Amino acid sequence: VAGVWAGRRRAMGLPALLLLALCAASARGLYFHIGETEKRCFIEEIPDETMVIGNYRTQMWDKQKEVFLPSTPGLGMHVEVKDPEGKVVLSRQYGSEGRFTFTSHTPGDHQICLHSNSTRMALFAGGRLYREERFRLISESTNQRVLWWSIAQTVILILTGIWQMRHLKSFFEAKKLV
Repeated sequence: VAGVWAGRRRAMGLPALLLLALCAASARGLYFHIGETEKRCFIEEIPDETMVIGNYRTQMWDKQKEVFLPSTPGLGMHVEVKDPEGKVVLSRQYGSEGRFTFTSHTPGDHQICLHSNSTRMALFAGGRLYREERFRLISESTNQRVLWWSIAQTVILILTGIWQMRHLKSFFEAKKLV
């Protein structure tokens, strides 16, 4: 019985080893550095209905100590994936370490872009700069609308004044008071 069991085990181990080799051949990894304001894009040919999993970790480089610092609060990664037709499959902000996944629904070249959500000021502000930036954009938009509204009111007021002066002039001329 021991010889048969060992033979079966060896026979079952070969397909498992072959399966492991095939999985390892299809899995690839990348290791790269991105600057704080840099955006890195990759183009990968992906078959349809394929789940893609990406693991990442963002760390700041300390120039004085020449080492990577441990995870910094407020530091994260923005991931954007576009399919071969240019449609956005994934666009999401992630934390400083984690994984992103997406499933391709069309075969072909997919564009995967990564960039840090960091600027030097964001690290000092504890990550509050992105919220402030969003509010600043909203405020600028509101200010622009208020400006155009006030310009439109001024134009309407001037046109109304001109119309009233002409109307009154024609009224007084008709009554022969002028």
